[in-house]
Amino acid sequence: MSESVRKMLRAKLVVLGRDNCGKTALCVRFITRRFIGEYEHKREVTYRCQKIVDKEGIELEILDTVNKECVGPAASSLESSIKWGDGFLIMYSVTDRSSFEAVSRLKRLIDHVKQTLGIPAVIVANKCDMENGRVVRTDEGQALASDLRCSFFELSVAEDASAVEAACGQLVREVRQEFQRHLLAMDKRSRMLQMRHALKNKLTRSKTMQW
Repeated sequence: MSESVRKMLRAKLVVLGRDNCGKTALCVRFITRRFIGEYEHKREVTYRCQKIVDKEGIELEILDTVNKECVGPAASSLESSIKWGDGFLIMYSVTDRSSFEAVSRLKRLIDHVKQTLGIPAVIVANKCDMENGRVVRTDEGQALASDLRCSFFELSVAEDASAVEAACGQLVREVRQEFQRHLLAMDKRSRMLQMRHALKNKLTRSKTMQW
């Protein structure tokens, strides 16, 4: 199997968002289908697992980040995490407007660090089961995702494992599509270079024969 094909079977996903929006719970739910409500989350953790998405196997590394601001001393560490990732899941809690407001800043930082359009990113609104505490409406999340050109899922990590699978599966799908676009672009560039080289050799031979 070629190196390019092997790379398409692996992906590095980064889960971003403020504290207490459910990042770790989502990671564990996706990997194990179990829900654990309380975590001591003081450092970054990288999970490794194998999943089947659209009947294709993929090896995943999932970086569960701690809360970091997009400015100040923590920004450089956050940028390193973004440089590492192939795709991004940006979370907020519908019960915490500050976590919702952080989504735009995180997406802008991803675009700035990656310096390219179309970076795979999915926005996940968590805790939709807590309607009594809701402060962010569903249509606000949908509008934000549309503005940022991201897929959007509103779900409850605590209550719906299938919704978590759907959100993470969508991100894997987008990462695969981005890998494919990258490989096609590389192949096209390689063919163009080969054509230029062949044309240059032909012109060189033609000049030699005329001489």
